[in-house]
Amino acid sequence: MAHEHLLAIDVGNTQTLAGVYHGERLLHEWRISTEPTATADELAAAHDQIMRLRGGSLDELDALIVASVVPTLTAGYRGLADKYLGGPALVVGPGIKTGMPLLIDNPRELGADRLVNAVAAYHHHGGPCIVVDFGTATNVDVVSAAGEYLGGVIAPGVHTSLEALASRAARLITVDLVPPERLIGRSTVEAMRSGLVLGTVAMVDGLVVRARAEVGEDATVIATGGLAGLVQPLSEEIDLYEPLLTLEGLRLVHDLNRRPGGGR
Repeated sequence: MAHEHLLAIDVGNTQTLAGVYHGERLLHEWRISTEPTATADELAAAHDQIMRLRGGSLDELDALIVASVVPTLTAGYRGLADKYLGGPALVVGPGIKTGMPLLIDNPRELGADRLVNAVAAYHHHGGPCIVVDFGTATNVDVVSAAGEYLGGVIAPGVHTSLEALASRAARLITVDLVPPERLIGRSTVEAMRSGLVLGTVAMVDGLVVRARAEVGEDATVIATGGLAGLVQPLSEEIDLYEPLLTLEGLRLVHDLNRRPGGGR
């Protein structure tokens, strides 16, 4: 069977990550701002324009898979696939095959991005493993040695914490998120930077230590998400930085659902 050209879409609250695969090879990846009111036509135009800058176009695509935390855009990408790709989008959600048992109280409430991250982490690194995704929220997701999704932690993301500080404290300002030179800030900006960046590092490292105590001290810890590159070098517990882990999980889930007889 000839390899398909697959468009993988991860719709986050702030940004949308997209990538084009030919078989297992990632050809292109890009990010656009998430616009909850965008129509199918507007989404198609945005992605087609970027693809043309990379020497491609929507016309070369055979399939689309989407993981979305924004319901209006889930519908938008369904419309894009129907109108421009000639077939239905595969939407990560209840009933989709993942090959991963979900040992949580209500699998239907698990975010699609968290699920595909867990699938990719276990596929490439085995278990136990822990994924830390730095986005609008900071998510910690845990997979057992047997490849079971066990659950995780949801905490405020770095930008979310910064926006809350700036909006609720009149004398505090927005700051650039860069690694602090020291913990003890000598100005308001330095103090906020230490709290946001080093506070996130301390929180994540503490959560990982506790998660390893529950799932196994040998658990591999993988960081992903928009701000992972900022936090990972400062962490004492994160083993790997894989910025495109979510796209890889989407590809794996697409392949499993395309394959005849692929089982959960």
